[in-house]
Amino acid sequence: MTKPLKQIHLAAHFPGVNNTTVWSDPRAGSHIEFASFAHFARTAERAKFDFLFLAEGLRLREQGGKIYDLDVVGRPDTFTVLAALAAVTDRLGLTGTINSTFNEPYEVARQFASLDHLSGGRSAWNVVTSWDAFTGENFRRGGFLPQEERYSRAREFLATANELFDSWRGDEIVADPVTGAFLSDAKAGAFVHRGRHFDIHGRFDVPRSPQGRPVIFQAGDSEEGREFAAADADAIFSRHATLQEGQAFHRDVKRRLAKYGRRPDELLILPAATFVLGDTDAEAEEQAREVRRQQVSGATALKHLEFVWNRDLSSYDPDGPLPDIDPDVSEEHIARGRAQVRMYRDPLATAREWRALAEANNWSIRDLVIHTGNRQTFVGSPATVARTIDDFVQADAADGFILVPHITPTGLDEFADKVVPLLQERGVFRADYEGTTLRDHLGLAHPDAARGDERAAS
Repeated sequence: MTKPLKQIHLAAHFPGVNNTTVWSDPRAGSHIEFASFAHFARTAERAKFDFLFLAEGLRLREQGGKIYDLDVVGRPDTFTVLAALAAVTDRLGLTGTINSTFNEPYEVARQFASLDHLSGGRSAWNVVTSWDAFTGENFRRGGFLPQEERYSRAREFLATANELFDSWRGDEIVADPVTGAFLSDAKAGAFVHRGRHFDIHGRFDVPRSPQGRPVIFQAGDSEEGREFAAADADAIFSRHATLQEGQAFHRDVKRRLAKYGRRPDELLILPAATFVLGDTDAEAEEQAREVRRQQVSGATALKHLEFVWNRDLSSYDPDGPLPDIDPDVSEEHIARGRAQVRMYRDPLATAREWRALAEANNWSIRDLVIHTGNRQTFVGSPATVARTIDDFVQADAADGFILVPHITPTGLDEFADKVVPLLQERGVFRADYEGTTLRDHLGLAHPDAARGDERAAS
């Protein structure tokens, strides 16, 4: 029997603060003006994407004690942006990254329930933890938690938020003008939570929203993160973008679902993906090389090398050879607020590996950073990119992709105009939205259905 074609899920990541953005390109616009967010969201909705995704930055990165200004500096508040976008879109899902380490369940649940009402059921929460004390300095609680504690708090945080969402059934508001009764249940919104991390009780003041609960995303790739996603998430934001890595990650996470009583289709795996399009594959490859050189200037290359060397390398020539001195392996690091620092567990080994690569390929510092950094995931003509994306999804390397263009806010336009129609022709992507909520777009059941089954069983 022929395996049925999987439908592809596509989303758009507003670039914000990252190494993908080429803010120096003449086509680039503001990363904080609402017009940029509105254009990006409307393009994604025109293309019938599932959702727009916003990352989070709770502190400006620093390097050598100074603000790292080679990225776009600053990131506006997630809820403010998403609420505003709810007013200029009709079907596009609105996904926000909100930290569980420094926030409180009541506040976050209230914000997402409100967003779900304002958008007509299109909210989603990417649940993340914070790993560094540097970010914690911006918050009253301060400090940071060890990894196992971070995920312990995150699991209880999410469970507590779900209790708040579920404190309203959804049928309490009768608003009867004859009797003057507004609520059928005087205890609506009542909650009590006694736990290790949270001890709260009271009344949740936002009635049950269209989706019941926001769609839950998770972005961790550690063992704890994969288990958290398998137990509680609706989708996982993966960084595995090659076919083989994607298939391995897909198998690993999907196999974990059974022990939580879940089916494989109850968790979507959506890697981040960049792209460069050209009229031909050769033209796209040439453009991709130029984009990488725009993304990695000489100054950027030196700063990235400092992630490993943990030394001030500003005196080195980015077009010259790698430093002959070894990295500083002290605990205090020159780069603060950078997740990449954690990637290099053994700086001395990484330095040896990079020197060998540079020598074998006659690479300068800048060449090395370009070749060892993130590369464009999909490069080619629209036909090639459409076929490759489809191949990845049909081969179970992903259930779809969260696309990250390098130009803001117009970088998604060409994909929407040239690649999406080809995916629609293949019969693997929707021609129009078939539902109104984000759960509809993602093929996820409404949580009230499970609650109804539980009530019927009892």
